[in-house]
Amino acid sequence: MVDRKTALVISAHAADFVWRCGGAIALHQALGYEVTVVCLSYGERGESARLWKQGKSLEQVKTIRRTEAENAAQALNVHDIQFLDLGDYPLDLGQQAQDRVVDIIRAVQPEFMLSHSQYDPYNTDHMRTTEFVLTCRMIAQAWGHNPGEKVLGAPQLYLFEPHQTEQMGWKPDTFLNITEVWDQKRAAIECMEGQQHLWDFYTNVAENRANHFRRNSGGMAGGEPAKYAEGFQSVFPRTVNEL
Repeated sequence: MVDRKTALVISAHAADFVWRCGGAIALHQALGYEVTVVCLSYGERGESARLWKQGKSLEQVKTIRRTEAENAAQALNVHDIQFLDLGDYPLDLGQQAQDRVVDIIRAVQPEFMLSHSQYDPYNTDHMRTTEFVLTCRMIAQAWGHNPGEKVLGAPQLYLFEPHQTEQMGWKPDTFLNITEVWDQKRAAIECMEGQQHLWDFYTNVAENRANHFRRNSGGMAGGEPAKYAEGFQSVFPRTVNEL
């Protein structure tokens, strides 16, 4: 029996996984991975202005945001999406949330993980999420945490692109060609009806990153063609047997 391949995305708000790594999700699902997405919150208070302007209640906003995220996950063929409903602006990342996420990490046993940039002064939920994820990853590796459970190995944590990269100290070292799954990502983007102002913005980001992918894969000397790409920053050293 071949061991399953898995990946884990931890998203501060319900839409973050769509904008920032929807292509990576769809591509790896197509490659046979089981990708789990964890949304720490719905982004109901801070990222749903259009719904609040329509006079929606808090519970209505949360329900709409959940439905949008579920529809987007379906467009990307996500294996599993979980909503922890921790509130946002700010996220409530207490002991209970930490225990839940450690349990998820151990259950998934991801080959790699994805989350936010380590610095984001415009949205501290994002950078608090990454600190939280690093802590949960560390705990999941500890043999003394819930002894008898399978401990985590050493999955890479990739940081996906923040909204204003020049302000975040985010430096991509990995570009992923998502051209073959772009239609899925765009369909997922269009599921996020409460944030239509970001649809074309993140399409443009993907087009720009494709330019960087082409340049770094060989450029004019024969770079791999790409129309859409995503960029990521790795946190830990990568181990390879050949370059």
